[in-house]
Amino acid sequence: MKFPWRDYRTVIDIGAAEGCLPVELAHAHHHLTAGGFDLSPVGPLFDTYVRKHGLCGRLRFYSGDFFRDPLPTADVLIMGRVLHNWDLATKKMLLAKAYDALSSVGALVVYERLIDDERRTNVDALLASLNMLIMTAGGFDYTGADCIGWMREAGFRDMRVEPLAGAQTMVVGIR
Repeated sequence: MKFPWRDYRTVIDIGAAEGCLPVELAHAHHHLTAGGFDLSPVGPLFDTYVRKHGLCGRLRFYSGDFFRDPLPTADVLIMGRVLHNWDLATKKMLLAKAYDALSSVGALVVYERLIDDERRTNVDALLASLNMLIMTAGGFDYTGADCIGWMREAGFRDMRVEPLAGAQTMVVGIR
């Protein structure tokens, strides 16, 4: 199925870094207005990248810290390779913040290298999770079913898991 971008107008990438994803989305879907949310020191890198791609009129940087600040509002929020960095309480807090920031029928897209629900076949994801456990203070990878459960707790509905290119998988939830 993939994502129905035609049904939405605004999208913000949470933890956007220089803005590769918003730039790609803006090029592929000319009706979208997009942005990136990240720490303030990242802003100049984002602006330079966006300017290089001729999208200054459609893309905007939102400065903030997702631990302390509310997330910017949009029709779609994206958290790519964000949640795996944090412990369970923080994962749930970020999902709740996303729910609060979305428009009334907005969507959250979470993408990561997800562990298969049975925890038996995706060895790369299992090893990545082990790496997160070693390298972070509480971070861990998770299954699509785990993410759906946490999204449901935050209030999302109509969740689905869908494979993307390479080793990435997305979980989509509707507010």
